[in-house]
Amino acid sequence: MSNLLINYIQVGAVVLFGIGFMILLLNNNLIKKIIGMNIMDTSIFLLFISIGFIHGKEAPIIVGGKFHINGYVNPIPTGLMLTGIVVAVSVTSFMLALTIKYYEKFGTIELDEINAIKKNNN
Repeated sequence: MSNLLINYIQVGAVVLFGIGFMILLLNNNLIKKIIGMNIMDTSIFLLFISIGFIHGKEAPIIVGGKFHINGYVNPIPTGLMLTGIVVAVSVTSFMLALTIKYYEKFGTIELDEINAIKKNNN
């Protein structure tokens, strides 16, 4: 139990991932599925950034020509998460564009209604 309290950020990330996963699974609305996917993305970013943070060290930004390599955190996890955020935004915009196309074609964004329309057309 004490490990859960010490690692509360990681526990929060896992809880957020679970919430996003349940939203993704339990809703037929495409917009709600996209929101669930974004919550899952955010939980992954939170987890990796919290793991990469070290107390007592600073971001690797050199100010005034002072350079102490032991005083900085590793910038690779943060850089990877920035790349992940860009990819997540791109995927979200693509999914929203596909949702608009589905709405234009079927008149709804509910997956069960779209499947029923597809069955009736076949």
